[in-house]
Amino acid sequence: MDKLHFEIHTDGGSRGNPGPSAIGVIIKGATIEKKEYGEYIGITTNNVAEYTAAIFGLKKLKQLIGTEKASRSTVMVHADSELLVKQVNGEYKIKEETIRDLFLELWNLRLDYQKVDFTHVIREENTEADKMVNHALDSEEHKLL
Repeated sequence: MDKLHFEIHTDGGSRGNPGPSAIGVIIKGATIEKKEYGEYIGITTNNVAEYTAAIFGLKKLKQLIGTEKASRSTVMVHADSELLVKQVNGEYKIKEETIRDLFLELWNLRLDYQKVDFTHVIREENTEADKMVNHALDSEEHKLL
């Protein structure tokens, strides 16, 4: 069986820290056309939003391709959160309990795939995911008006 490869771009944002927050996720690769997701997640911190976006991305990809394909897939997660990438790659310690719980969830999701790598990208290379975050936040603000 062939190995499949997918790319996930994630972003989380908070207007205020904590404040109204949203995630943005772009998924593309082997057997799926580009999928875009933006979702309001409530009042939280920017770091929680970044982790939530990565968790959402891995869960959504598995939902799209199924367990069998996931088990033979490699995934590259691109995030503009240096903190998230360095924590997941073991370069930074995790001190905050909320982040520790999200880290464990993200770590366990990695086991559904053959391989998951996380790479830091500059904000300018993550504009599509950022656009989804801002769209979700703008939509939620509009509902409140």
